[in-house]
Amino acid sequence: MAGKDRKKQLARQRYERQMQRRAARQAQARRMKVIGTVAAVAVIAGGGGAIAFAMNKSDTKKSTATASASKSPTAQPSVSVKPGECAYQPLSNAQGAKDVGKPPVKPVKGTYEMTIDTSQGKIVAKLDGTKASCTVNSFKYLASKKFFDNTKCHRLDTGIKVLQCGDPTATGSGGPAYGFGNENVPKADASGQATYKRGMIAMAHSSQPNSNGSQFFIMYGDSPLPADYTVFGEITEGLGVVDSVAKAGATAADPQSGMTAPKKKIEIKHLTVAKMG
Repeated sequence: MAGKDRKKQLARQRYERQMQRRAARQAQARRMKVIGTVAAVAVIAGGGGAIAFAMNKSDTKKSTATASASKSPTAQPSVSVKPGECAYQPLSNAQGAKDVGKPPVKPVKGTYEMTIDTSQGKIVAKLDGTKASCTVNSFKYLASKKFFDNTKCHRLDTGIKVLQCGDPTATGSGGPAYGFGNENVPKADASGQATYKRGMIAMAHSSQPNSNGSQFFIMYGDSPLPADYTVFGEITEGLGVVDSVAKAGATAADPQSGMTAPKKKIEIKHLTVAKMG
């Protein structure tokens, strides 16, 4: 091969590799993830999956996870709401989205009870409809649409003590066709971290703004995480169900997504949200 032709071939190969890396980066933010501290990442770097939550090797550099080559879903900035209303924004390029409409913009108030009937037993949580009114409003709406019924809890991260559920596709990239912003985020320390305590339920989201949807995580132990996840409730009954799933451990990381699933499979059979009192 002539030297000139060889240079062209090398340049083309270099360009193709650059395009592959770019496509992977564009898809990375699509997966819901909760990223732990640098120390926590180091613990699971060899076998962690996608949290969020997604956690994988790339999390040591960026809060991203490897996925297939497609664009990340982004919330549209054009939605305008009145003061006191919830801004549920449609997502563009939302792969794996399940369109069930959008919740009413008027948020709930007060305390709600979420009952999760799973294949491993019942889990009950108290939801804070005052501090996380738009989040609880969304969960109440999705539950009324049976959005969570017959879905798997698709991720277990033993490094940061998280069980993640709420994705109908069980891939880490599914959810409703709308997104919304954070609320009731714990106060950060000087490093930007906060301790998410055992029994807390919080929202998972991607690196895109306003990307909270349906994926949530249950803390089965205290763990420091970036202060960037909406806490909307706490487990009042059935935390032992999560403990038993965690005790069984996680699978090896998926080579494509980096996700680690629970070895002891747990499926949400039915989920309801009802006002307390």
